[in-house]
Amino acid sequence: MQPLSMKSEDSGQLETALNYRFQNPALLHQALTHSSLAHELETRSEAGTLEGAEQTRELSGDNEQMEFLGDAVLGLVTSQLLFRRFPSYQEGRLSKLRAHLVSARHLVKVARQLQLGRYLLLGKGEERSGGRSKPALLADALEALIAAVYLDGGMEPAGRVIVDFVLEPELQRLESNDGVDEHFTDFKSALQEWVQAKGMAQPVYAVLSESGPEHRKLFTMQVRILEHGSEEPIYVATGEDSTKKKAEQQAATLALAHLRSQESVAMLHSESAQADEESLSSAAPTEEPA
Repeated sequence: MQPLSMKSEDSGQLETALNYRFQNPALLHQALTHSSLAHELETRSEAGTLEGAEQTRELSGDNEQMEFLGDAVLGLVTSQLLFRRFPSYQEGRLSKLRAHLVSARHLVKVARQLQLGRYLLLGKGEERSGGRSKPALLADALEALIAAVYLDGGMEPAGRVIVDFVLEPELQRLESNDGVDEHFTDFKSALQEWVQAKGMAQPVYAVLSESGPEHRKLFTMQVRILEHGSEEPIYVATGEDSTKKKAEQQAATLALAHLRSQESVAMLHSESAQADEESLSSAAPTEEPA
C-alpha cells in the first residue's frame, strides 16, 4: 500500500543530501506529494475509508502550487548569480545560459542525482506506471523542493541549495569543457543568418577526412560560402574536432569571422572614398557670376 507520509529515515536521508534540516517537515512532505496521491486520499476520505478529517486535509495537499513558487525562486537566484558572475555578457547570452540552467532537462538530471524518485509520494496508478522515473514528475518535484526550503527557511538556504546542486556543478562542467560562451554560441546558425541577410546561398558543409581509431576519431569538415547561382565559392573554411558537429562549428566560426571582417573593410573603404569625394568637392573653385 502507498504510504501516507514519508518515513523519518527517508526524510532524514534527503535532508542530509541537501545539507538542510526542515523546521516544518510537512513542507517537505507536500513538496514530494504528487497530485495522484492527493486525489486518491481525497477520494478515500469522501468514501469514508480514511479516518480523521484533519489528517486527510494535512495529507492531501500536493506539490503543484509549490512547483510554481519554486520555479520563480529558481529563476531569481539563477539570474542573480549569472548577472554577478558574467558582468560582460549581454542580455542575449545571459538569457540563453539561464534557459539551459532552469530547463526541465537539466532539472531532471539534478533530481536524479539527488535520487528524488525514491522519495516521491504517488498514487497507486502513478506508482504502477513508473512515476518515480518520469522526467516531468522529477523536474516538478525538484522545483517544489526548492519552494519548500524557501518557505521553511527563507531565501538564504533556498539559494544555497540552488547554487550547490543546480547551478555551480553545471557551470563548472561547461567551463571545464568547451567553455560557457562556446557552449551557447551556435556559429552555424549565426553564419546561416548572416548569409541570408546578405542574399547569399546557404553554406555548404562537407567531410574532408576522418582519421584516428574509432574511440578517438578526428573529423575535418569544410564549409563553402557561395553567391546565389554560382558554383565557385567566395570563401572556404575548415575545422577539425572529435565530432562532425564540433568541426562544423569551428569551420563556421572561421567563415563568419572572415565575412564580418571583409564587410568591415568594405565599409571603411566606402566611408573613406565618400570622405575623399566630399573633400575634393569642397576644395573645388567656384565660378563667380559674370
